[in-house]
Amino acid sequence: MLKVALIIAVVLAVAVIGVLILASTKPDTFRVTRATTIKAPPDKIYPLIADFHQWTKWSPYENKDPAMKRTYGGTPGAVGQTYGWSGDKNIGIGSMTMTETAPSSKVALKLDFISPFEAHNAVVFSIAPQGDATAVTWDMQGPTPFIGKIMHVFMNMDKMVGTDFEVGLANLKVQAEK
Repeated sequence: MLKVALIIAVVLAVAVIGVLILASTKPDTFRVTRATTIKAPPDKIYPLIADFHQWTKWSPYENKDPAMKRTYGGTPGAVGQTYGWSGDKNIGIGSMTMTETAPSSKVALKLDFISPFEAHNAVVFSIAPQGDATAVTWDMQGPTPFIGKIMHVFMNMDKMVGTDFEVGLANLKVQAEK
């Protein structure tokens, strides 16, 4: 019995060490980027992104918790505008602050998660005319602390968040092309 317990302990120790070694090889930062083309002019798309009140129409995170509480601050479309949320385990608690705007071409945000984990990321929406359509890119990047690297051993951040970005961009496309 003692021999079996010792073997199990050694196997578990090797597994933990293996995960830690794999985690140490993960990058110190992450980046998730998705893009789409929308058959609408930039000046029709920009207000949907630059005004946090409009996000309920297209953001994939708005429907994950119907009871989510939202708070808004500042002037819509202006640097300093804020949006905070508090939701269930699917949405957590966090806030966004608009840090840069360039009408009809760019919106930059500071994204802060408090729960279920702390994270501080930068988000940029780029909007560029392309003939009779508009290219829209949603980009998020930030640091990956060691605990995040351990999580990345078991999950693919690009696929997980990227899928949400794809849904959001598809929703944005529907709204802008109305």
